[in-house]
Amino acid sequence: MSKVVEVESLVKRYGSLAAVDDVTFSVEEGEVFGVLGPNGAGKTTTVEMIEGLRKPDGGSIRVFGIDTLREPERIKELIGVQLQTTSLYDRIRVKEAVDLFGGYYRRAIPTATLLDEVSLTDKMNSYVSELSGGQRQRLALALALVNDPGMVFLDEPTTGLDPQARRGVWGTIAGLRQKGKTIILTTHYMEEAEKLCRRVAIMDHGKIITLDTPDALIAGAGLDSRIEIDHVPEALRSVLERAGLSARVSEDGDKMILHTKNSSQVLKEITRVAAEQDIDLGSISVQKATLEDVFLTLTGRQLRE
Repeated sequence: MSKVVEVESLVKRYGSLAAVDDVTFSVEEGEVFGVLGPNGAGKTTTVEMIEGLRKPDGGSIRVFGIDTLREPERIKELIGVQLQTTSLYDRIRVKEAVDLFGGYYRRAIPTATLLDEVSLTDKMNSYVSELSGGQRQRLALALALVNDPGMVFLDEPTTGLDPQARRGVWGTIAGLRQKGKTIILTTHYMEEAEKLCRRVAIMDHGKIITLDTPDALIAGAGLDSRIEIDHVPEALRSVLERAGLSARVSEDGDKMILHTKNSSQVLKEITRVAAEQDIDLGSISVQKATLEDVFLTLTGRQLRE
């Protein structure tokens, strides 16, 4: 795959603070690339420098092979940007807003086509003030796509949305991915990054501390999975405690929790022991380590701290 974005030794300082400190990465054509980090980690500053909204103090940025520092206007025709908040007149209609933004470019997707893509056709004559939060986000996404960009930047596109609206936006992003769009996504939702991103970079204190696929990051962290058994009979509890399972056992009320790096093997052993003793296991569940577990392990901070 060709590289759409190439960032090399990027630096941004504010006085003595290095908000972005020697950041290097690339984004391949057609991938959704996530940038995660606690507030103040440098992720938004990094993305805004790639978009041309901030000037770096050092390093280089190339988008579609173009030096963004030397030809920023050329880049703006090729990218689309959805910011955290998009301000529009309350009394402008949805169709009018898309028409207006389309007029800023030499080439634009027909408004009807774009509204259909983001599922807003039935709202084309509604005022922006009448839209729900999810509909406003889909409109903001439409405005970012109006010039049919090959590269799209989405800055926390689902923040503040209810679960149903969030999944609606996810569906739109998945559709863009299927069309071969390259996307850089910043998000505060680990589930969103796991679901949408092929690779993620986790930033902290201005640096990228790890970069890989979500599955590889989870596997490489060596974190425990949890096997939870509800209402464990005392007979089974005693047998399991003597079984020498490769797991650390804890309890939460009448729930028995086994922490292990080898959940499949431990689960097999539990079911074997229960069958031998003719004991009904009741409710049992396995919770694998998640990207959020990896994030907290690496940064020691909640995403919104």
